[in-house]
Amino acid sequence: MFDRLSEKMNSTLKRVRGQHKISEANIEEVIKEIRMNFLEADVHFKVVKTFIDRVKQKALGAEVISSINPEQQFVKIVHEELVQILGGGAADLNCREKPAVIFLVGLQGVGKTTTAAKLALFIRQKLGKKPGLVPADIYRPAAIEQLQILGKQNNIPVFPSQAGQKPEEILQQSINWVRDNLIEVVIVDTAGRLQVDDELMSELQRLKGIWAPHETLLVADAMLGQQSVQVATGFHEKLQLTGLVLTKVDGDARGGAALSIREMIGIPIKFLGTGEKVAALEVFHPDRLAGRILDMGDVLTLVERAQEFVDEKTAKESARKMMKNEFTFEDFLSQIQMLKKMGGIESMLKFLPGMNEIKGKLDQLPPPDKELKKVEAMIHSMTRQERKNPDVLNASRRRRIASGSGTQVSDLNKLVKQFEESKKMMSQMMKFKKGGKGFPF
Repeated sequence: MFDRLSEKMNSTLKRVRGQHKISEANIEEVIKEIRMNFLEADVHFKVVKTFIDRVKQKALGAEVISSINPEQQFVKIVHEELVQILGGGAADLNCREKPAVIFLVGLQGVGKTTTAAKLALFIRQKLGKKPGLVPADIYRPAAIEQLQILGKQNNIPVFPSQAGQKPEEILQQSINWVRDNLIEVVIVDTAGRLQVDDELMSELQRLKGIWAPHETLLVADAMLGQQSVQVATGFHEKLQLTGLVLTKVDGDARGGAALSIREMIGIPIKFLGTGEKVAALEVFHPDRLAGRILDMGDVLTLVERAQEFVDEKTAKESARKMMKNEFTFEDFLSQIQMLKKMGGIESMLKFLPGMNEIKGKLDQLPPPDKELKKVEAMIHSMTRQERKNPDVLNASRRRRIASGSGTQVSDLNKLVKQFEESKKMMSQMMKFKKGGKGFPF
């Protein structure tokens, strides 16, 4: 979502490089460019003004640290103020009560129903509580059926709402269902409209009167930009929102919504929807997002993703095989599938520091995920024996594998050669590490 803003911000901040100290004269142009970067990203003009004023005041004030160079000082200040505008710290989900009730509200088409399933999965996996879903959108065709399907696919209980019922009736009846099924966290998927209107707000207020929610989360489309501030204001004035879930942040949104809503409305962003899959929901960490924008990386999120998808027992077994030079194409295929679950190589590269610096060079290379698909296809075309022992790959077998995977024999030859070389190198590295000698380079 922030790729374009990140690229421009880092290009702008380089202008401070080589200065002996920060002064009003040498940061004036930089400040102007930062202002334009934010406005082009569709950040609300009032937020831009607040941010610029804070950065300028801090950069020219006594808070500047004298022990680091001016570029580092200025980047540090910009990072701190970005974190502040984004909310300061991660906001917890209020699930302390039993049952805790969460209302998801928002316009039609922003992804409320999918977000309900994502949030239920998050609550079960991360908070260790039993969630239940209540479909209360009787207006959108198949909304109830969609939530029931998502619940069934992910083993999440769903209240059996009927399209002919009124939302108030559904919510009233679900109270007993929640009690009987020992649901700890209730997620209510409410109806939406194409725009904020009195009829929608009246219905939501009536629902709140039946069962007061502990969380009222606005689900907003990150693609809306400044318009999302108007939408959030409309919902907040009537419903007293407690938080925000931004969806479609994996698209080409310019980032204005995330950088505007917290400062303008005062409600925290609690989650980011990062894809279509039900597992694609991230806790919103302002400091990490600020780090991504300024090309500092987000290694903590990368580590969390790895912990979520990498089985510790499998990882230890892979390390053992590498050390003994027993790593096979079968093991390599498992590693590829794990990378795909984590979002692919290109997705993970975005979390590493300094990627904007080498982005131009990477763009000249074949897309890594596309190359990985070719490798996966070649391994899938091998027999089990061939995966375990590449030495049996004679000319005839190689032609068959290339034909079956839609690649060239030269592609397979290259893969086998690189795999064998990598095995030797990894074996040496693991032995050096185990012996405490350090790596041989």
